[in-house]
Amino acid sequence: MDEKEKVGAAGAGSLPKRLFRWLDRRAGVDKLMKESLDEPIPGGARLAYVFGSGLLFIFISQIITGICLALYYVPSAETAHTSVAYITKQVAAGAFLRSLHYYGSSAMIIVLALHFLQTFLYGSFKGRRELLWMSGAVLSLLVLGMGFTGYLLPWDQKAYFATAVGTNIVGQIPLIGNWLTRLLRGGDTIGTLTLSRFYVAHVFLIPGAIFAFIAAHIFLFRKAGAAGPIHEDPVEPKLAPENFYPRQVLMDMGMALLIMVGLGFLSYFHPASLGPIANPADTQFLPRPEWYYLPMFEWLKYWEGPKVVFAVVVIPGLLATLFFLMPFLDRKLERRPWRRPIPVLAVAFVMLGIIYLGEKSEWDDRHDPSVAAQLSTQDHQEKAYTAAPFEPYVESPGGTGPMALPTGPVNPLVAQGKGIFEAHGCAGCHGATGTGTTAAPSLVGVTTKFPEPQLIALLHNPNAKMRAGHMPAVDISANDMSHLLAYLGVLGTSAANVPAMTGISAQPPSETDEGASNPTGKSRSPTAAEGGAAAKLSAPAAAGQQMFQERGCFACHGPAGVGGKAPALAPLIKNVSDAQITQLLQNPNAKMKAGAMPPVAGTPEELGSIVAYLRTLTAPPAGKQTTPETTETYATPSPEPTAAPNAAAPAAAPPPANAAANTTAAASTKPTPGRELFVSQGCSACHGPTAEGTHFAPSLIGVGKKFPGDALPTLLHHPTAKMRNGGMPSVKVNDAQMVQLVAYLNTLSTAPASAPNAQGTPAVGAAGAQPASVATGAKPQTPAQATAPVVLSAVAMRGQLVFQSNRCETCHGVAGLHGTVAAPGLAGTASILPASVLEDLLRHHSIRMQQGGMPLTNMNAKDMQGLVAYIRSMPAGGQ
Repeated sequence: MDEKEKVGAAGAGSLPKRLFRWLDRRAGVDKLMKESLDEPIPGGARLAYVFGSGLLFIFISQIITGICLALYYVPSAETAHTSVAYITKQVAAGAFLRSLHYYGSSAMIIVLALHFLQTFLYGSFKGRRELLWMSGAVLSLLVLGMGFTGYLLPWDQKAYFATAVGTNIVGQIPLIGNWLTRLLRGGDTIGTLTLSRFYVAHVFLIPGAIFAFIAAHIFLFRKAGAAGPIHEDPVEPKLAPENFYPRQVLMDMGMALLIMVGLGFLSYFHPASLGPIANPADTQFLPRPEWYYLPMFEWLKYWEGPKVVFAVVVIPGLLATLFFLMPFLDRKLERRPWRRPIPVLAVAFVMLGIIYLGEKSEWDDRHDPSVAAQLSTQDHQEKAYTAAPFEPYVESPGGTGPMALPTGPVNPLVAQGKGIFEAHGCAGCHGATGTGTTAAPSLVGVTTKFPEPQLIALLHNPNAKMRAGHMPAVDISANDMSHLLAYLGVLGTSAANVPAMTGISAQPPSETDEGASNPTGKSRSPTAAEGGAAAKLSAPAAAGQQMFQERGCFACHGPAGVGGKAPALAPLIKNVSDAQITQLLQNPNAKMKAGAMPPVAGTPEELGSIVAYLRTLTAPPAGKQTTPETTETYATPSPEPTAAPNAAAPAAAPPPANAAANTTAAASTKPTPGRELFVSQGCSACHGPTAEGTHFAPSLIGVGKKFPGDALPTLLHHPTAKMRNGGMPSVKVNDAQMVQLVAYLNTLSTAPASAPNAQGTPAVGAAGAQPASVATGAKPQTPAQATAPVVLSAVAMRGQLVFQSNRCETCHGVAGLHGTVAAPGLAGTASILPASVLEDLLRHHSIRMQQGGMPLTNMNAKDMQGLVAYIRSMPAGGQ
């Protein structure tokens, strides 16, 4: 047949045939199909051979569903959970798609185990198939790695704490354990760096390795050929072969269809749930890994102390080695399992042990009342969150995102109540808007749930359940309590989105006060700056008032700009045009910069709103005028030293009787190597700068006598369970440093103990521990007299803005100096830490910080540098 006849024959037939011939001539499709489908199977097709193809089908399904999920997923500690919730609750068929991926991971483990057992029992690894077996062993470990790395990605409670347990197990490996844990986590704690690393491993690294080893596995399988049934010779098959197509193909397709139906049934009728967002501070949560890691979880319960190395490294390492070397240990060509009793019994023993440990873990959880109750609570919380409507991610209240303003005029009672709510650290547990966290319930509707007298009684004297949740008594006046109840009554509505007011009474003045401040005797309406009930701010001014509060302007200029450590604003801007005010806000002059005034960034509309609010401010009453000394101190630094007024002389030269006490205090804080370690290891942050104790940790004065000899170093290296539960970490220093640290602690035994009071500040234990004015009974000094003005650097000013915009003051108090019931002050504790140690603590929180509800600190390098500089600019003594 000549060339024209061939072309004519090729052009004949239906369109599919012609298309196939066209592809075949250019790509060799026919030859490729024959190579794939004409694989000879000694003894013919078997149902026992379907598990390998089933694994390949599940893997492809996981890749497809994973790509679909990755289109919506955002690997960040702030947004990961919200993005998964969006997939589950908002995306069309998103819950079904995620469930397919979720159940597919478990199906892959099950089919992998069946494939391993079939291959082992049939002896299919014999006869020059060692590399084939070993490549399959690597693939099995990669599949387990996929399950481990993917488990964290939803960033819910279960995922977070299970991953914490898993990474802690890795840390038990001798020599390199801590390094591996830090490598996995991206630091000492689990956060955004951990999430991004797990995401990269789950989406790119491990799948890439799986693709490579699948290719190698298929190549080695085709090279060695199918082993056939158990009575077949693995080297030189005797049985008549049968092609892979069509019978084995149909069986494999049936297996794939069965898997597809099973996964679809589970995904549709029992979709995967999603728990509340991860809260590292939740000390009540009981972590439980996925079912295929439960045996390892139970196994570790039987090992404690140094013996845990055997549980984590020695025994699992030995089993993994035997698993890999199986073809070299069972080398005989005999394949029938009943004629290979030793390897079969060994594998049966291991498999039964794994099943027993998994069931034992489940049995223990069900039969321990406290554990069962907590797990039931967690399951209920997970189901409740899954059933709850989707809540989109919104920027934290300290951010620059807009906040819905109340539709009517600002209620001063609510604003004052919000200030009390924040000042007492309530937001630290109940959330910035009182809508609840995993640490404390929502307060929305609490005023309708309890009558006012009962609610006030509960706030003054929390019940047992509230105290168990670390709820302190709210010890405030009746007037402040009424303001707080006003704010609680509007939680969950736009009326609660008012700027917090502090330091201004929202109640109408009494007749006595009115007469004192208004000699004419005529009644006057409160101004907008004073927060009077009749005050109505325009929309721009209300927005400006919000920014004045959010950006922390009140911290220096005082509530409503009446003055504080910076002057009152109304007199300053009285004769200044709006354009000049805007220019000064954007580019403060030298005098403002010297007083630590940072530039105010914002759009023209935002700056216009601030100016509109500033125009509503009025000059402070005569009794509240900022003193010239204070104003001058914070506005402009004196270019050179001047003579102190006579009134300040006693403070500058304390009486001789107090000199010895001051010397004692100075001696207790002498910068010895041991004290430097005490500070650098963060001990002072909990035990106080002079180890006198706080409400977070007890006094260490006299601890050397209580634990003499080697008892104290041993205790520091290995804290008791009670100490660990209180957040005490193991002190990881070398022997020489431990000697220095213990020597410093032993010197504390000569000083009198100072017991912390309810606010966490040391009570008066010795005159030397107190300011001179307290020890001598003199009138306390004002802040302007007691301390020199602190002029912030440009870096620290940036940190101040970061501190305020992230609402750190909600828990640590105004300017972070003195703290609240939710968190300690940073002056004299965190402020005395070295910059490197402080930054490490902010990026990788200690256990104590996590238990205290410290949120994840995710910020860029410049913001972190500024925050560290700002905290370190606080007074070392905590004034």
